[in-house]
Amino acid sequence: MTSPRLALCALVAPLALAAQATARPPASPAPPAPPAYRGFTPGISYRAFIERARALADSDVVRCQTSSHTAQLMECGVVIRDPSDVARFYLSGHFVEGNADVVALYDSAGFSDARGVPLVNRTKKDLTRVFGRPRPIGKSGWEWRYGRKLVRFNWRGRGTARWISVTLIDRDVMDRIGRYATPAARRKS
Repeated sequence: MTSPRLALCALVAPLALAAQATARPPASPAPPAPPAYRGFTPGISYRAFIERARALADSDVVRCQTSSHTAQLMECGVVIRDPSDVARFYLSGHFVEGNADVVALYDSAGFSDARGVPLVNRTKKDLTRVFGRPRPIGKSGWEWRYGRKLVRFNWRGRGTARWISVTLIDRDVMDRIGRYATPAARRKS
């Protein structure tokens, strides 16, 4: 006579084996989304970009230009002043199908301006507060990666002058630009 436990095991064993065979390995967690910098993120929608840019515009109008080849590509720019620290930046965004593949904030401290080195140091401190410890790139750049989204900070200088840029990049959006690029004409050999 078969024991009830043995009969139960005979019934349950095929189900357990089938479950193991179809079980998927655990998916690797998605990288965290980068935090917003001054209200902008890589991949931000055109509408959200325009709303934020208008709110920060320094008595200027957001100017946008659509590609001459397609309405799916657009560039916008404006001078902004962030009320949290009154920093002024030139803000630009490049959009593919309504989302930003690149958002960039530019600032400079001219030759006669004593803000040069303090501008770079203040921006370094601010970016480290927002994004954490950077990965150095070259002699004058930092980078933070979030999967296919990234944030780059670059600075240049000559004498007492300094130029900085903070660039937010979404490579998934950037990859879509290929749909609108015309292939280069083949050269005859």
